[in-house]
Amino acid sequence: MGKVYIIGAGPGNPELMTLKAARALGQADVVLIDALVHRGCLAHTRPGTRVIEVGKRGGERSTSQVFIEKILVQTSKAGHIVARLKGGDPFVFGRGGEELEMLRSQGIEVEVIPGVTAGTAVPAALGIPVTHRALAHGVTFVTGHGAEVDWAALARSKTTLVIYMGLRNFKTIASSLIAAGMDPATPACVIENGTLRTQRHLVTTLGRLWAPGFTGPAIIVIGEVVRFAKRTVGELKARAA
Repeated sequence: MGKVYIIGAGPGNPELMTLKAARALGQADVVLIDALVHRGCLAHTRPGTRVIEVGKRGGERSTSQVFIEKILVQTSKAGHIVARLKGGDPFVFGRGGEELEMLRSQGIEVEVIPGVTAGTAVPAALGIPVTHRALAHGVTFVTGHGAEVDWAALARSKTTLVIYMGLRNFKTIASSLIAAGMDPATPACVIENGTLRTQRHLVTTLGRLWAPGFTGPAIIVIGEVVRFAKRTVGELKARAA
């Protein structure tokens, strides 16, 4: 029987992957890598390591979760050390918990190596603290494509909102928050390809929220803390009112 490492690769830039993650990759015989993981992370693997692409991207053809789990079980039971490499942190919108539960049910040894999640790292790269004693007593991470999201409750929470996978529904998200009482003048920021050289972002307000040509991966940050966003060459100009 082998072993599976469920590894968080960090928010994008491969230099933000942890040392422990790099060491685990160096032990792996097989790596199952997600689409959003920077391929620079594979520099830590050994020559001859088998790399299996199991990416999932919104709106594109994706590898089924059933197939991923089947490969994890087969390769580990064949005696291999397997690295399941996921973007960000594997337990933040990454199905890491589901895979952990499945592997344990099969009697397979599993070790989780946390990663730096985009929800904190990407805003921080722009100088945005998701919490601040004077402005935000908490932060809420939420998926932007779930119909079950209670936007009214989030508007009342007075926390910084960090929205993953919200590009397709940003208009609905903004209108729902405003309808629930959030001030349209609340600062907001859309960040695409966070921490990478291709990063670009738009600092705006909730009432003027838009995503000009953004295709993702991206996060949306809403709250007073966005006022700390530093000006960079990757910033787009807000559209005229």
